[in-house]
Amino acid sequence: MSRKLGIDYGVVRTGIAITDELGITAQGLETITSNGSDKVILKRIAELLEEYNVDTFVIGNPLNMNGTESKRSEETQNFIHKLKSRFNNIQIISVDERLTTVEAHKTMNFLNIDGKKKKSIVDTISAVYILESYINKK
Repeated sequence: MSRKLGIDYGVVRTGIAITDELGITAQGLETITSNGSDKVILKRIAELLEEYNVDTFVIGNPLNMNGTESKRSEETQNFIHKLKSRFNNIQIISVDERLTTVEAHKTMNFLNIDGKKKKSIVDTISAVYILESYINKK
């Protein structure tokens, strides 16, 4: 069975999550530190595609709270274009990611995760929430 790959795209860090083979649950995989290089992210995604049978990318769209496009949303759309160009056989679904980072921070606070560690995992947790929102809508 195919899996869905959740992406919380960021210019510096990008969180990655994946569903189980049945598409029922989402697990965090990693945070890719790219420091502004989309090539680093695309290369790592290509490696993940070799490891997992992925048929869909679910990527968060960081809209403003009023639902309008943000600067980060434009950056994400540019990245989506790169994904489509490189992986044209994989479906790409964009989902509203408003407040996923806030929820990720609430989760980390609840779990008493150390402040230094939060920075390295917040994007991965956000990717899980993005993927879960997609799963729950299906």
